[in-house]
Amino acid sequence: MLILLPVCRNLLSFLRGTCSFCRSTLRKQLDHNLTFHKLVAYMICLHTAIHIIAHLFNFERYSRGRRATDGSLASILSNRSHQEKKGDSWLNPIQSPNMTVEYVTFTSIAGLTGVIITIALILMVTSAIEFIRRSYFEVFWYTHHLFVIYFIGLAIHGIGGIVRGQTEESMGESHPDNCSEFFEKWDDPKFHCKRPQFEGLPAESWKWILAPSILYLFERILRFYRSQQKVVITKVVMHPSKVVELQMNKCGFSMEVGQYIFVNCPSISYLEWHPFTLTSAPEEDFFSIHIRAAGDWTENLIRAFEQQDSPVPRIEVDGPFGTASEDVFHYEVAVLVGAGIGVTPFASILKSIWYKFRHADHNLKTQTIYFYWICRETGAFAWFNDLLASLEQEMEELGKVGFLNYRLFLTGWDSNIAGHATLNFDKATDILTGLKQKTFFGRPMWDNEFSAVAAAHPKSAVGVFLCGPQTLAKSLSKCCQRYSSLDPRKVQFHFNKENF
Repeated sequence: MLILLPVCRNLLSFLRGTCSFCRSTLRKQLDHNLTFHKLVAYMICLHTAIHIIAHLFNFERYSRGRRATDGSLASILSNRSHQEKKGDSWLNPIQSPNMTVEYVTFTSIAGLTGVIITIALILMVTSAIEFIRRSYFEVFWYTHHLFVIYFIGLAIHGIGGIVRGQTEESMGESHPDNCSEFFEKWDDPKFHCKRPQFEGLPAESWKWILAPSILYLFERILRFYRSQQKVVITKVVMHPSKVVELQMNKCGFSMEVGQYIFVNCPSISYLEWHPFTLTSAPEEDFFSIHIRAAGDWTENLIRAFEQQDSPVPRIEVDGPFGTASEDVFHYEVAVLVGAGIGVTPFASILKSIWYKFRHADHNLKTQTIYFYWICRETGAFAWFNDLLASLEQEMEELGKVGFLNYRLFLTGWDSNIAGHATLNFDKATDILTGLKQKTFFGRPMWDNEFSAVAAAHPKSAVGVFLCGPQTLAKSLSKCCQRYSSLDPRKVQFHFNKENF
């Protein structure tokens, strides 16, 4: 059952960061674990539909065989099964002509478990669609844990023995190739064919789910152990646009740039865990996350931290876990694209760069970084204004002005903002952010941006990293293919997207 392996986060992080053979092609494939998880789920749905339809045809044949009175082979086997039910040699689960398919479905182990696991599967799949997962995460979270019921039902689905076959002993005495055409003479002393004996086929599904289930159980035990380690919140910062920054310490916590953690607040919900990208750098003595109000859980969490008179809510942390952004320093040129709160993994990267320059790290392979931040409102830029200002100053002092090229794009504005920016365009700093780099209105022209990067770095490997919506991912992926040279010795764009 491959459905569980892609969600074993600790296993994937181990493969990503430890195994040397995961450094290149396979390492990138691990970043598509959720895509693989979805594909396996779609295949399960497809084969479930085929399985159900096949059983519907089987039950129709069972029903016709039970009602038949023409002395055919199907009629004899069905009627005989009722008479010899006590001998466990029955073949047709429909025991009388008046018994309905619905009755057999809801009174047999196979039928009842089949209905339960099918309903569980439908609920899990429908609640996992993008709209519900983004807007009603709690619905997605709770219904997805029906997988426990699904796996239990799947393991016992075949115990009832409704799928039956001829016993080995009976096959030797009455092989169907020789005796099926002479069923009128079964048990005739002058004839060599005896009445066939049947038995339920043993359940096999548990064999397929046992190993993945044990692996996933160890995964959950490890998550629980790590989540119980004490987390100390050292600082809480309220940012504009309903964003809170939490700075924390945890014994033994070690991270890399671009990684993420899962956070639980027991005072809000004991069961809900939500992923957040780390915004701190590995060089800092704390780890931090930025949380934007985007649903009931996040709104309740921010509200809890806003209440100054009440004690600070307890936070549990599981992680960190690896993502594609860990590979950013493996490229000579990096293009970072963040949309709204999607800037968080790149905040960690930019902070780490600042520390590397401060400590004169000569092992840094990256020579140039292009950073694009797309926001709907001006208040969002205040989240990391100080970081960008520090980087501007640091690059100037070290004479590396061309190392960091960043563009800020505002997609939501009114005439007052635009007019104010136009009147103050000649000032040394941007009127919206206070940075030397001016804010652009609208969205990036990606063809122009990629063309400029390709012209500036004609023989470089360029890593493109995105944390943002799927529509933007499609555009950037196409640009990476379009502007990569056919000559492997020339510029190559490699697309990477955050998936968690």
